[in-house]
Amino acid sequence: MELSVRFVIFLVVLTLMLAWERLRPFRCFQQPKSRRISINLGMMLVNFGVLRLLTAGGVFATAGYAAEHRLGLFNQLDLVPWIAIFSGLLILDLAIYLQHRLLHVVPLFWQFHKVHHSDPGFDTTTGVRFHPLEALFSMYYKMALVLAMGVSPWTVVAFETLLNACALFNHGNVQIPQLGERFVQKILITPDLHRIHHSSVRAETDSNFGFSVPWWDQAFKTYRGSPSLSQEKICIGILERGSSEPPSFRDLLQMPFTRTRGDSDTRASPTDTEDLE
Repeated sequence: MELSVRFVIFLVVLTLMLAWERLRPFRCFQQPKSRRISINLGMMLVNFGVLRLLTAGGVFATAGYAAEHRLGLFNQLDLVPWIAIFSGLLILDLAIYLQHRLLHVVPLFWQFHKVHHSDPGFDTTTGVRFHPLEALFSMYYKMALVLAMGVSPWTVVAFETLLNACALFNHGNVQIPQLGERFVQKILITPDLHRIHHSSVRAETDSNFGFSVPWWDQAFKTYRGSPSLSQEKICIGILERGSSEPPSFRDLLQMPFTRTRGDSDTRASPTDTEDLE
């Protein structure tokens, strides 16, 4: 039941975002969009299959097990339901922010996360472009947290639905009126904010780690409100050193096992910004 609900909402949001991108695109990218979309959606399907096979019901099942056996902090405290729900959403949101920072800081984790950043374009399908082993790590990370905290099953459903919807939205290659953008980005991570995170400039890649609200980035001093260049001139994505072509589907699966962070990707340092103009 919960999977069906989440899947339907995911498809609705994906369809709306693709339609928005077609009607009001922010940028046009050189690589044929059909190839990029095929690769990104292919990664999504592989991840869906892997997670179904290897996570035994995922985060929802873990939350149900914790509730049934009264495991985790919240199940011991007997909190008022609305406080438990709000606290659960807040903790999960912070946990995803911290996980995202770890994926950039720890060299081993970056080997897998750079698959996401290797997209030479930036659109809503980039939001589902992840290596299967990163997807597994993320799922087990959330399962462990839900078990430890005793987050309720339906809080998990709400959070996972929000996580997927925000990932599709903040990767959107869409135009938002400037007045609306300035207002919305005070409370949500917008495509303009997250596009900075997909810059090839290292200082920009290592900023704006939040997926839903900008407040964690602001609190932990990783917020960046504007790029070094204009939004239109942001150089999107990273390439393996020595490669002039965007990676294929097979390349993405092999990417984490071929090089190390020290010599693998072409990302400009903070002092290289001027060279990109």
